[in-house]
Amino acid sequence: MSGRTLYPIEGNTQRLDGGAMFGNCPRALWSRWITPDAEGLIPLACRALLVREDARTILFETGVGSFFAPKARARYGIVEPSHVLVERLARIGVPHDEIDIVVLSHLHFDHAGGLLAPWEEGAPLRLLFPRARVLVGAAAWARAMTPHARDRASFIAELPALLEATGRLEIVAGDTADTLGSGYRLHWSEGHTPGLMMTEIETDDGPVLYASDLIPGLPWMHLPITMGYDRFPERLVEEKRVCLEGLLERGGSVCFTHDPTVALARVERDERGRFHGTPRS
Repeated sequence: MSGRTLYPIEGNTQRLDGGAMFGNCPRALWSRWITPDAEGLIPLACRALLVREDARTILFETGVGSFFAPKARARYGIVEPSHVLVERLARIGVPHDEIDIVVLSHLHFDHAGGLLAPWEEGAPLRLLFPRARVLVGAAAWARAMTPHARDRASFIAELPALLEATGRLEIVAGDTADTLGSGYRLHWSEGHTPGLMMTEIETDDGPVLYASDLIPGLPWMHLPITMGYDRFPERLVEEKRVCLEGLLERGGSVCFTHDPTVALARVERDERGRFHGTPRS
């Protein structure tokens, strides 16, 4: 018995351009999977994964949160003005100030912005989760410190200094992290952003991979489907293949951060060898 219970937790949602989210996949195909509105925008989740153990709680990512000022919130398609993730954590009896560990796959604002308190006019950015150790991969940290012109707007400039000042930041490498301990295995990807860190969690129902932006939702399990935001799409396809083959062999599942309706799916392969997922509770 693993002693772990997993809870996908919905955070703030976004509406983004479907063409950007599906890269070179034609609209005639991707619109069958997620219906766009009149402006070509599609609904997207910013979903975290809460793991409860006997003596600690671990949160994988924090979503986009509500740190943006209203104009920026509208620009990036963020729907709700309040911090939905924090509200939903409190609703299930896990207030943000009782989380022990936060694990970030990378530091793009739609994955790390939920670390920050809601926007207040004239107030500086400040962190939530006051007792949590925050784990970030070394390459993702380096990218956030010196972003490329292509993705500079994806980062929160003030966040690295705020995290360093806590004394609770942990930069990790390798396939394990001491703070997480046994039952957690780290996987790495370069196709979306340098050093994307995905965590495989051992459960009584097989391994679960919090795949972050390697596989943002159910349609992206099909190997050729990538995002326009990915820096090296061809490399990402190969990384995805390796991950999914390993999970398939071990009866594993994927937890999706951006799928608007499906949080978890078991990895399967059809008679033509194409990967897909069967949604599970």
